[in-house]
Amino acid sequence: MEIELHKLGRRFNRDWIFRNMDFRIREGSRYAVLGPNGSGKSTFLQVLAGSLTPSEGRVVYRLGNGTLATEDVFEHLSMAAPYLELVEEFTLRESIEFHFRFKKYLPGLDAEEITRILNFGQFSHRQIRHFSSGMKQRLKLALAVCSDTPLLLLDEPTANFDEQGIQWYHALVERFATGRTLVICSNQPHEYRFCPEQISITDFKS
Repeated sequence: MEIELHKLGRRFNRDWIFRNMDFRIREGSRYAVLGPNGSGKSTFLQVLAGSLTPSEGRVVYRLGNGTLATEDVFEHLSMAAPYLELVEEFTLRESIEFHFRFKKYLPGLDAEEITRILNFGQFSHRQIRHFSSGMKQRLKLALAVCSDTPLLLLDEPTANFDEQGIQWYHALVERFATGRTLVICSNQPHEYRFCPEQISITDFKS
């Protein structure tokens, strides 16, 4: 998927989070959205996902030879972020099956394989509310990255991860994100070191 940003801006009350953003996110490329905490990275990602409306400007989504309406783009993206909630009463297996009622698996994957990728086989019937914060973050990442969508949006992907979790994240992206349009919001270099393109939110302050 290719995304064009035309004079894009978002504000809360009188404060502009970002403004006058003209940019093209190329199909199949990897981008890191950079900036200090509170600079507006997550807000930008939510505008990109279509869950927040721009205060000015527009976002154009191109897929194949056509364009997508903003209200339809959710079908073609998957997203993981610390602030996105899981259904705490679901078991691991129920969480996976519920998610993939709305998204397609990447070719060759199913619920059992994703459980193996997570290395959570012994937790298949444990409710999510009994998972640690790191385990929940792994599950969010696996659900997003293993969905068959051309656009992948990740916000602070290794939040609550130890070194082993960070290595797992790199292996997940390397295995399943190749050829997809990837946008990562981060201020941690280890999260985006494989992204050749960078967007600095602070460059678009009014």
